[in-house]
Amino acid sequence: MFATYDESQSPSSTTTSTLLPLVHAKTFSQLAPIVDFAWYPGASRHNPPAFCFVASVRDCPIKLLDGNDGRLRASYSIVDHRERHIAPHSLAFNLTADKLYCGFEDAIEIFDVQRPSEGERLSTTPSKKSKDGLKGIISSLAFSYSPEYYAAGSFTPASHVADNIALFNESTFEPVLSIGGVARWEKGGVTQLMFNPTRPHVLYAAFRRSERLWSWDLRGDASMPLCCFSRGAVSDGSDRDNLTNQRRQFDVEGSGRWLASGTQLGKIAIYDLETESGEPDQGEVGGETRHARPALLYGAHGDAVGAVVFHPLEPLLLSVSGSRCFDDMGPTTGMPGDSDSDSESSDEGSSENVDVVSRLRERPRPSVRDASIKMWDFSGPVGV
Repeated sequence: MFATYDESQSPSSTTTSTLLPLVHAKTFSQLAPIVDFAWYPGASRHNPPAFCFVASVRDCPIKLLDGNDGRLRASYSIVDHRERHIAPHSLAFNLTADKLYCGFEDAIEIFDVQRPSEGERLSTTPSKKSKDGLKGIISSLAFSYSPEYYAAGSFTPASHVADNIALFNESTFEPVLSIGGVARWEKGGVTQLMFNPTRPHVLYAAFRRSERLWSWDLRGDASMPLCCFSRGAVSDGSDRDNLTNQRRQFDVEGSGRWLASGTQLGKIAIYDLETESGEPDQGEVGGETRHARPALLYGAHGDAVGAVVFHPLEPLLLSVSGSRCFDDMGPTTGMPGDSDSDSESSDEGSSENVDVVSRLRERPRPSVRDASIKMWDFSGPVGV
């Protein structure tokens, strides 16, 4: 299900922290769960032909939907060897907006946006000729603002012999660079990739079950990260047991100076990418990798921050929160007559205790501590 919102009928926010006023506009129901979606570049209500988005729906072809009424404009089909439709886990348009890239298991499908049909498949697995490539589900795609290059990440964890991020050439359809060096600290797959808007040679990545962010300078040795962004010391990943699999989205604002990310504890960390605060941390990371701490860290929500997004033109930041919390449920109790006995109490006069396994009549339902959207204004002293 897709829901669009219209802010034109609501008063704008003027406070530093407030719930974002939204008016529900339309809902576009789908027949199956939605895996991923992406707006067409330059989508605007003032340009109806470009006001559309693509959606990956399970067991269906990829859909190009109209942003006004949700009608199907075109469909792009990815079919496996059993003639079943594949729903890609990642979608991205190239810089010229004429190609649609779709990542799924061990491959990337490339479509011509103007010609809905079967696309051209690019296998990402390493070959005998070249060891560069990716294994597993392609979970994230990001295009560099320099022509012809894009990065792809995989859900497969990195190891000391294989990385899970690679740089591809759009013209030759070949991997040109393997990006890694975090196998010691990150035990999960890639959840998001993003290039710096003003420095297209700098790539940022987030990993599953980790609150750290990593960056690489692709002009040099990409086998070692340029910087690690974290709130504290860089550990060996042993603290990941307390983290969930929830994906958290970070963002870099348009000038390329500020990076924002949320945490599982409801905080927002903002890093200054132009300062020299990140110093080499030889003992923990090694090499020339710097360890940068946030320039601003504040409590934003009462639950995990799922995503933060900068406004493209204004010094504003949107944040959303919410997660499924099972620890807030009360103690479970059995219902009379709804229990199983591990042993038959045939002896009525027996004084021995009988172990009883209680079963609930209803499935336990998780609670949500804070499901909200907030807008943050940085036009004051901490200007963005």
